[in-house]
Amino acid sequence: MVCKSCGSLVEKNEKFCRECGTATGKKAVINPKLVGYSDRINDPAFAGYLESSDRYAWIFSIILSTAAVMGFFLYGQMSDEMDNPEALYIGLVIGGMFAMIALITNRSKKGGWTWEGTVCDKRVEKKQRRRNVSDQDYHMREYLLYKVVIQSDHRRKYEITAENDDTLYNYYQIGERVRHHGSLNSYEKYDKSKDAIIFCNACATLNEIIDEACHRCNCPLLK
Repeated sequence: MVCKSCGSLVEKNEKFCRECGTATGKKAVINPKLVGYSDRINDPAFAGYLESSDRYAWIFSIILSTAAVMGFFLYGQMSDEMDNPEALYIGLVIGGMFAMIALITNRSKKGGWTWEGTVCDKRVEKKQRRRNVSDQDYHMREYLLYKVVIQSDHRRKYEITAENDDTLYNYYQIGERVRHHGSLNSYEKYDKSKDAIIFCNACATLNEIIDEACHRCNCPLLK
């Protein structure tokens, strides 16, 4: 069958579209025992997922850095506008920036901390973004920005945002308790007893609440 909202293909027995979260009209299986934070966060699968993410980030940065250095070196060899070693130095600087971004990203994941808070506000804002059509022409693109505001027990506010997608916006309700898992930079609801869907805390993929593991990354679902 086809999702009535986004047009994606939906399996026959699924209760919702895995792309946009729209319900298919089938009755969801609700478990009244799904209350409380899950101890599955300690599963080794999450550590393995983080290690793989770090490794891929380094590989990607090395590829970009090498491409930048080689590209500017060849440009210096073949162009009349810039010679080596000037072009090579620029390539080394840009390559170093890619490596630094990967280093900062990986360190920020390891330095994240876990905290708890409460959903205190939800907003939908109409925004505009400039989109260049050519060097001399552009047009403004409108989009909806969905915001869920969470206030931690330390009184600091955090926002979960999504453009033109209200799935997360509808998933959280004002007054609900949530826990932020620092290493994964993701949120877990305390009360999932009324939910038909659940997000993977590793890769953020949408799953059915009856699933035990994420169908994309195979990490356990926190329930």
